Amino acid sequence: MGKTAVITGADRGLGLAVVKEFLEKGYKVFAGQYMAEWGELADLKKEYDEGLYIIPLDVGNDISVKNAFDLVAKETDSIDMLVNNAGIAGSAGDIYELEELERGLAMYNTNCLGALRMVHAFLPLLERGGEKRLCFVSSEAGSISVCHRQEGYVYPMSKTALNMAVRLLFEELNPRGYTFRLYHPGWVKSYMSGRKSKAGKYEPEESAASACQFFAQNLVHEDVLKMYDNEFAVWPF
Repeated sequence: MGKTAVITGADRGLGLAVVKEFLEKGYKVFAGQYMAEWGELADLKKEYDEGLYIIPLDVGNDISVKNAFDLVAKETDSIDMLVNNAGIAGSAGDIYELEELERGLAMYNTNCLGALRMVHAFLPLLERGGEKRLCFVSSEAGSISVCHRQEGYVYPMSKTALNMAVRLLFEELNPRGYTFRLYHPGWVKSYMSGRKSKAGKYEPEESAASACQFFAQNLVHEDVLKMYDNEFAVWPF
């Protein structure tokens, strides 16, 4: 029987590329769709009809997360992996331009609290899964010790908060058999600001290939939490 994964932020960019990678590996994939008007998931569904389930999902909304869980639970009684990829970015929080902090609240709600909502909602299905694997797409931006940015305070802060949330989840759930993957995708030409960035070192497909290898493989030391990047280097967080 094939493995099952739930992936958030799957409409485009890294999330969509991760969906494709797992489908090619034979996973049954439940892809969280935030933008129904964006057609790439629908196109992919035509190719992987029985393996891909498109689930409306806004990780920043309690009701949306609950509804997504109900849809997944109708199709399966267990999942092996939850990939928390959904995220938004922007320049909110310059110390001289605090009027953009409302957008900063949206970043926290999606980038950090969204992951907690998803774990909370999907624990019953993960508990019955074979792998019990929780994967989180973070960023070097959240690493305090190697901080080099000088603007856009809130996005890095939201990723630091995510890293702490993952650490706390690890302390509670790893002794119960859950395994964790904390991933920095590198400088990806992403859609996080609303349109695909021309700046970046990696195409989404390049980082997704590394991500899926990292997410799917078993590690020698599953009782240690580390953040790896797409070249499998360890980052402090």
